[in-house]
Amino acid sequence: MSAKPLSPLRWLAALAVLALIIGVLLNKTSDNRKTPEAPAEVISTPAVDNHNELIPLPPLTALQQIDLDKAPARRTLDLQHWVTEEGARVYFMQAAEVPMLDLQLLFAAGASRDGDNSGLASMTNAMLNEGAGGKDAGEIAAGFEQLGAEFSNSSHRDMALVGLRSLTASDKLDSALGLFTQVISKPDFPADAFERLRNQMLASLQFRLQNPGALGSEAFWSALYPQHPYGSLPQGQPDTLQNLSPDALRAFHQRHYSAGNAVIAMVGDIDRQQAERIAARLSRQLPAGPAAPEVVAPAALEAQHVHVEFNSQQTHILLGQHGINRHDDDYTALFVGNQILGGSGFGSRLMEEIREKRGLSYSVSSSLVPMQATGPYMISMQTRSDQVPLALEVINQVLDEFIANGPTDTELIRSKRQILGEFPLSTASNSAIVSQLGMIGFYNLPLNHLQLFLDQVEKLSAEQIRDAFARRLPADQRVVVTVGPTPVEEVPETEDAAAAAEPEA
Repeated sequence: MSAKPLSPLRWLAALAVLALIIGVLLNKTSDNRKTPEAPAEVISTPAVDNHNELIPLPPLTALQQIDLDKAPARRTLDLQHWVTEEGARVYFMQAAEVPMLDLQLLFAAGASRDGDNSGLASMTNAMLNEGAGGKDAGEIAAGFEQLGAEFSNSSHRDMALVGLRSLTASDKLDSALGLFTQVISKPDFPADAFERLRNQMLASLQFRLQNPGALGSEAFWSALYPQHPYGSLPQGQPDTLQNLSPDALRAFHQRHYSAGNAVIAMVGDIDRQQAERIAARLSRQLPAGPAAPEVVAPAALEAQHVHVEFNSQQTHILLGQHGINRHDDDYTALFVGNQILGGSGFGSRLMEEIREKRGLSYSVSSSLVPMQATGPYMISMQTRSDQVPLALEVINQVLDEFIANGPTDTELIRSKRQILGEFPLSTASNSAIVSQLGMIGFYNLPLNHLQLFLDQVEKLSAEQIRDAFARRLPADQRVVVTVGPTPVEEVPETEDAAAAAEPEA
């Protein structure tokens, strides 16, 4: 006899009873495992003791408990300085936490030393590791790689740099220093590598013609520094590069990569005696010679607008003028003021007026570039070509208002917090510290420069910033460079033209 199937109502009733039983069982299990909740303001993680009972760990400090009005702790830097017999200035800090050495050599051998041979300094620096002591570029690279070491080089307007990072184990460091010394003191400047590199630089110059940002930068420096060493393009020009030769590079190296023109910066797991031996070893191997004279100050400027024709929908804008050199007493005030004006990205005045309020550009920024001689202060952005007049008007209005009234107290407090909070990152690693040491040495700043800077930031007032901007950035010396299509100027309509345009009755 077959069983009678259940009705739909009985199926629903059975399911309801089953769900009730499962719910009771789950709730009982959850109650048995439940632990007291920690207070909302305490951040803790449960731990297990020997009796298998969950206990809270000690609470962590909450972000809300941090005193934002108090500057973050500063790392104590034991910086040391001496001069080798050959005249190289040495800056050293022992850092035993990691068994590595970061070493940097800086020479007053940047593009400002090119003279009439634009591109000479860049080519010389780039050729250092292309051949030395009979080794070609591949053998030099393989030598550093086998030792676990890193070689670096770069050239700028003020300076040329070469760097080494190596393990401090004796079997690694001594060999790495030997190869490094050979590369920087006795480069071969092989002819085949010279031709290859020159062709690469010539191709790069052709590529720049398609880059409105690069064209704007070149025009800006040229307009800001006419007849001055800073005004030439560090990469050179096609005619000057064609006139270079390996012999010209050798002569430049002999003169500008000399011991008396060098700053040696070292940070790592070595003591003072080891540092002195390394510095002496490097200094003895470099060509003998004095320090290069400092770059002369540029002549005063008058306001001007330079336009570079470029077929595009967007126009690149650069507005700026002469700023200060690296020794200027107004450096701190201008640095902090620039952060408020446009150097800090979102939250800056320029970003608020240009992007947030008017939507004229995705980004706008300002920068202060102090150099051995007077460096530039610049504001840069790009916008739709028909909006260029409005963008320039807003930039000038924001800059004029800032010069007239300075920052607000709120802006100054926020900027100080940001600068003091970010500054520990500049000493967070050996590579960061060696860069700071190199900068201190190259620009002949006091050993306690970083401490002095932070102290000055903390004491800075809004009135000091306003005064520095008013004295250093007069409105009648602003240079504007635009790169884009030809600006369309509205022509006033004459009466005759208007009458001719009217339809006949």
